[in-house]
Amino acid sequence: MNLQQERILDACETLKLGTISSEWSAVADKTSAKEGTFADFLEQLLQLELQARTRRTQETLLKFAGFPALKSFDDYDFKFASGAPRQQLKELTGLAFVERAENIVLLGPSGVGKSHLAISLGYLAVMRGIKTRFITAADLMLQLATAKSQGRLEQYLKRSVLAPKLLIIDEIGYLPFGRDEANLFFNVIAKRYEQGSVIVTSNLPFSQWSNAFADDTTLTAALLDRLLHHSHIVQISGESFRLKGKKAAGIIPAVETSTEVLVDA
Repeated sequence: MNLQQERILDACETLKLGTISSEWSAVADKTSAKEGTFADFLEQLLQLELQARTRRTQETLLKFAGFPALKSFDDYDFKFASGAPRQQLKELTGLAFVERAENIVLLGPSGVGKSHLAISLGYLAVMRGIKTRFITAADLMLQLATAKSQGRLEQYLKRSVLAPKLLIIDEIGYLPFGRDEANLFFNVIAKRYEQGSVIVTSNLPFSQWSNAFADDTTLTAALLDRLLHHSHIVQISGESFRLKGKKAAGIIPAVETSTEVLVDA
């Protein structure tokens, strides 16, 4: 390595251009072999640096998101899930709802792929550089209650609830909340109202949500008012993906289920 190469590497290190530092020589050789211009060389080099930075950003956002598994929209089985509104869901993959701070509510019985769809939309958001966080409703309540008891609720809300541009809350209604927990959950939705997008999944029709929130109809109505004001309601009916193998084998009978959506006008 000559002195000029050392100076280039030192400059790249100072400017935090790690990819340019490692790739410039090879790119220079390829450009020269193809009789490319200096502009060609510079453009290729900068593109490599940008691509590397994008990958690092995606990796950081993916770690923050906390997905339990990676799910792809293309892997969702619409042939089996005949009760899923494919066109509506396809339009949502454009992620315009995130830019408009709108919400998505995925409703349907257990096993129809609500979590799969929520994660797939979250993954698309991460790949486009959007800060996203996934958490189950039960874990969110546990973390909120812990933060409150330790006197750091505001810090938790700022870091984990308000910081993500897209917050995904999975499995609302599977476990009922006590009154304190219901109040904390309302606080989450109220703080994000018109500030950031929320995707929620639930196996309950809206008419039964108060059952999950300490039978507090007033709080539930106020919560739904904020959640649904700017929202896309995705109704999914059908059989469970998890049980389709057993149903096909005749171990258990196939019974199609659906979830009723009731929203006050």
